[in-house]
Parts: sequence; structure tokens; C-alpha cells
Amino acid sequence: MRLSLQSKTESQEGEYMSIDSDLQRQVMGHFATGVTVVTTRYGDDVSGMTANAVVSLSLDPPLILVCVDLESSMHGMLTSSDCFAVNMLRADQQELSKRFAKPGPKDFSGIELKTAQTGAPIFLDAIAYADCKITEIIRGGDHDMFIGQMVAGEVGDGKPLIFYGGQYGSLESDEKSGRTSSD
Repeated sequence: MRLSLQSKTESQEGEYMSIDSDLQRQVMGHFATGVTVVTTRYGDDVSGMTANAVVSLSLDPPLILVCVDLESSMHGMLTSSDCFAVNMLRADQQELSKRFAKPGPKDFSGIELKTAQTGAPIFLDAIAYADCKITEIIRGGDHDMFIGQMVAGEVGDGKPLIFYGGQYGSLESDEKSGRTSSD
């Protein structure tokens, strides 16, 4: 079934009409993304949230952008904090994604952690991480975009956890060449 709604009809003021938020969610659900857990620390408190609205914004300077809902508890923590870490999850870490996607206090029990430069929690078993110092916060509708300068990072082994069409997945590899299907 193909859903569509075009919003080219202009109002008298020359502005475009907005589409339904459910359709936007369905359309953007067809954009495959990696899955991350963004973490932060403020004093003795730590928090985290599952996020796929994460962007490598700039290489010079090295900037990472993370979008956070204004109503989420993580928004308050990030606004108070001066840092975040983006933990990129491996294909076998769906449980961590689901744990940090739930509302309410976050459970870090059983997760081996370390810190790098900023003090934000970093998952030892993540496929990669970016440790960032917050440099700017920009409002975008019902979210804020937290821009952080990457001050540390590391890459590990494994395949990434992917989210597409409301479901988790992973990259398929060609056994003969070792290349992934996205190569």
C-alpha cells in the first residue's frame, strides 16, 4: 500500500501546508539509520536515551549533532550538562536500544562503562563512540539540536545495529568478498 500526500498547495500567504505527522513518521521510517545510545553526566547523575537522529555535522571542526525531544527527561539533563557521548550499538545490542528507549529513569546496571575526556558514560562494548563537549543548542520545532565538538572517540569491531521501517536489522555481508550489501 502506498500512502502519499503532497503539500504543494499554497495558502493565500504563499506558505506550504504541513503534512500529517503520522505520514512524516512513515516516510522517515524508510530511511535506514544506525542505532545509538546518547549518554550524559551532570554531577553524580547519569542518563541516556536511544537515538537515531544523530548527524556527523562537520569534520573541521569535528561536530556531532543530536536531536532531543523538548519533553524528554534527557533534554533536561543535556541542558544542565556540558557534554554527551554517542555510543554506536552493535547488531547484537538490541536489548540496550530498547532499555534506553523506555521513558523514565535509565538503568545502567550490568553495562561496562568508561569515560574519556568529558565524563559522559561510554559503553565498553559499543562498536564505536564519540565523546563530545556541547557547543551550541538550536531549537527545531518540538526538539532541540545539541551540537557537540568531538573531543575523543574510538572504533571497535562488529556489525552495526540498524533501524528501518520500525524494525531492527543488521547489514548483510557477502561471504566471499566480506563486503557489506551497502558497499
